[in-house]
Amino acid sequence: MILSGRLHVMKTDLLLIPMSAQWADMRAAALAAEDAGFDGLWTWDHLRDPDVDAGGPGVPEAWTVLTALAEVTRRVSLGPLVLNVANRHPGVLANMAATLQAVSGGRLLLGLGAGGSRGTPYAAEQAAIGQSVERDKVRADRVVEAIGLIRRLWSGEAGFLQPEPPPPIIVGGFGPRMAGIAGRYGDGFNTQAFHPQLGDLVRRAREEHTASGRDASQLIVTVFAGMDARIVRPHSRARQLLERTGVQRLILLVSPPFDADEIRAAGRLLSAP
Repeated sequence: MILSGRLHVMKTDLLLIPMSAQWADMRAAALAAEDAGFDGLWTWDHLRDPDVDAGGPGVPEAWTVLTALAEVTRRVSLGPLVLNVANRHPGVLANMAATLQAVSGGRLLLGLGAGGSRGTPYAAEQAAIGQSVERDKVRADRVVEAIGLIRRLWSGEAGFLQPEPPPPIIVGGFGPRMAGIAGRYGDGFNTQAFHPQLGDLVRRAREEHTASGRDASQLIVTVFAGMDARIVRPHSRARQLLERTGVQRLILLVSPPFDADEIRAAGRLLSAP
């Protein structure tokens, strides 16, 4: 995406993988990331580690972690990548998001998604809490319904807490259905950085954003990838390709127990000539 005759500057965030993570390590990693110059912090919305048997260390809950990180950080954006709309009633989530927007001083990026399908290892966590995993279209429709209710409650008409400003709603997905929902109903779209159809998905989201009566250039496009020096370096070919596709935020995944020195070293690469 070309802005004013030049490539726009893509922000670089970290995602702290919560599987088997400890809060103290997540806190230390967040502080290291902010100090190192990263632009944002994210975590996943999962309730158990599918790769660890019962009795393992468990998974810290995403919203609680983000709220705590809002209090220990000052500059970085904060967001869930992405909240499964089946895990929290959208009406309650609207108030939660408005509250976190106040606690963080306006730094929330609200990621929403349909949750994993029946064929994913995450279906087991839904079964464990008594949630059924519906077919893809039903789960996608629930995202649309959730966004509609959240926006209505944020408008103040029902007497609910209003966020100032309303955080952008970024919809996660890996196919044209969710890309279209992100563009028409959301403010942004998130997918894999190296998705083979990345350009087509972004185009689909932008077309739907235009169809909703909004400026397609304002759609926030975020992508995630594993931590790799080749994509961290500002002038790398992979990074420039993402920028040309119109990606505004690159989210790099890091695993527990999190290496603060590695995070700081990656931060130095971000500003390398």
